[in-house]
Amino acid sequence: MKTLPAHFFLMSISFLGLISSFGCGTEKSADSGKKDAKVQQLPPTTPGLDLQKEDYAEARRKFRTNLIKKGPAPQNWHPVKLLPGVSEVEFPSGALRLKAWTNRPSKAAAGKLPAVLFLHGGWAFGEDDWEQAQPLCEAGFIVLIPILRGENGQAGNFTMFYDEIDDVLAAADYLARLPYVDANRIYLAGHSAGGTLTMLAAMSSKRFRAAASLSGSADRVAFVNGGWDKVVPFDRSDIREFQVRSPVAYATSFKCPTRLYYGSQETVFDAETRRTAQLAKSAGLDVEAVAIPGDHFSAVPEALRQAIEFFRKN
Repeated sequence: MKTLPAHFFLMSISFLGLISSFGCGTEKSADSGKKDAKVQQLPPTTPGLDLQKEDYAEARRKFRTNLIKKGPAPQNWHPVKLLPGVSEVEFPSGALRLKAWTNRPSKAAAGKLPAVLFLHGGWAFGEDDWEQAQPLCEAGFIVLIPILRGENGQAGNFTMFYDEIDDVLAAADYLARLPYVDANRIYLAGHSAGGTLTMLAAMSSKRFRAAASLSGSADRVAFVNGGWDKVVPFDRSDIREFQVRSPVAYATSFKCPTRLYYGSQETVFDAETRRTAQLAKSAGLDVEAVAIPGDHFSAVPEALRQAIEFFRKN
């Protein structure tokens, strides 16, 4: 099992980083007075993370991150023991061969099944991540949890929420090709760091029927300013590096219905999550921020229950 600090990344980071976003000005709009009023009601934005006009998928196509530090993900890990009913598979992501855990359909299952690509929290994969996703398996979904580049001793450089998106999309392609999976019913969900990647992947591709982020951070400036500057692998002097890693900066790029769940006790997530959802909704997108009673961990079971219901409706 992973130690708790591995999953407390976003909690501690966002709490300290939130200080840097207080007192910032609200975003202005050149549209009608009615729209101005809506924008002025938004929580304040972190300087540099104002809403970008370009679609996120297009921005990713053009941008190349500048890594000033190359190496594995900065989290301790240990070899994971395969659990009963789970298969370990390999999927290609560019030149990389990465591992993932997945379940198989029960003998009673008929026809092709819906599937959820679940993105684990932290920067390493452990047995507890599979246990966390069990409600999705019990609800009848095929579940696949990818282990991303640089994690658990795998090849590839850790880029902190950027090139890892390529791995997420490659894992989705692999999942869609499984003979017992309905390729038209691929859903996306993730917790903590996986929640952030869920938002970014849902902005990057039309592959997903719907997405659910659980306690994902939308503001990468606050994340880094929260005390994680020593593990940042990219050029911090370029604000674009932060923008392409911050869902709030591309909030109008969601390409499927999305729910942004967070614990009611996670006050550090409140403003950035609501801002992301409100900006998306202002563009006519089906995106909602939903506060769930509890904290970073205790809110997860109810968030997953609501996510399952949300997926079934989509």
